[in-house]
Amino acid sequence: MGDDLSGFGLKVTPAGNKVYLLQYRMGGRGAKTQRFTIGTHGSPWTPAGARDEAERLLTLVRQGVNPADEKAERQRIASDLAFSEYATRFLKEYAETHWKASYANAEGILRLHVTPSFKDKPLPLIRKADIAALFDRLPSGKVALRRNVFAVIRRLFRWAKGRGDIEINPLDDFEVPSPPAARDRVLPDDELRLVWLAAGNLGHPFGPLYRILVATGQRREEVSGLDWRELNRAAAEWTLPAARAKNGVASIAPLSPLAIAEIDGVAGGEKWPKRGLVLSTTGKTPVSGYSKGKARLDTAVLKLARAEAEQTGDDPEHVEVAPWRVHDLRRTFATGMQRLGVRFEVTEAVLNHVSGSKAGVAGVYQRHDWRDEKRDALNAWAAHVERIVSGVEETNVVRLASARA
Repeated sequence: MGDDLSGFGLKVTPAGNKVYLLQYRMGGRGAKTQRFTIGTHGSPWTPAGARDEAERLLTLVRQGVNPADEKAERQRIASDLAFSEYATRFLKEYAETHWKASYANAEGILRLHVTPSFKDKPLPLIRKADIAALFDRLPSGKVALRRNVFAVIRRLFRWAKGRGDIEINPLDDFEVPSPPAARDRVLPDDELRLVWLAAGNLGHPFGPLYRILVATGQRREEVSGLDWRELNRAAAEWTLPAARAKNGVASIAPLSPLAIAEIDGVAGGEKWPKRGLVLSTTGKTPVSGYSKGKARLDTAVLKLARAEAEQTGDDPEHVEVAPWRVHDLRRTFATGMQRLGVRFEVTEAVLNHVSGSKAGVAGVYQRHDWRDEKRDALNAWAAHVERIVSGVEETNVVRLASARA
């Protein structure tokens, strides 16, 4: 077999196995003959398929490429560049140091959505069709999820290409998922009151998490990763390092008496630990399981709302709470700042935004940190929250007790 294709043949072993082989020389007639095993007869190697592979290998020989070296490279790609392994490498070598603020999100996206789709497929063999198949598996209604998945794999493939692990980025010219529709959900005072009270019934870590979000207006991931070393009770300040800030910009958030009382509840008193995570069940990793925590909060809010309706003589079965997201607390906080007459620049500073008043030329020349103004704004917001929770309209309200874990 293989008379018209020099070097290609079929060997029958003493055990009766049929193996397709290719003999070739690198460097002309005087060079040593080398033998390359294509594979055993059967699936996937049929006579036609083995012949095609022999032709491909002989083309490599004519180009000066040794099929044995090419096979070794393919084996290296299959092991070192298998997506499941490469995703772990990306997290450790890139995300942990260069994308700290989004590390937890990237790890979850890769583990839950991307790796189950690509599995161990070598990175250089992932094509646009594979990317399309990944997005086809994602719920079409989960617009934000689709955008987050795209953002994570874009970072991964760019890093891979920059390292030379791939020559072509399969995301080049791939259509970016549409952004989610702008949301404008702001919790009215009566709903914010229910959220605060219901959070007090959740215990550690979700109860304090939601209350600190309400009191500070900061981002969920930044609060969930809060470290005791970032907190200063004497100065009543939280210093968020740039490495943990979503926008990479360090900020100082004054802590209102309301926020301090909540953190005191976590610490078990007015003496705060020197190190470690504030909101953690393991002591080593930040609070997680956001969807379950939010579901528990929604249940507690509805239960509380229906109990209050029953007390006032209304039908509790007719009570419903409109859906809302955790990020809506931040929007509610920002809107509350406006209602309290806080300057836009101060609200932006509290939220650690780099848009608006801090962007462009204004950001270069405007170096005022608004520290005193931020403290006044946060104290005013705390007083507002206390008033709506206690039902007292006057400003001289009794300080709320913190929920204990």
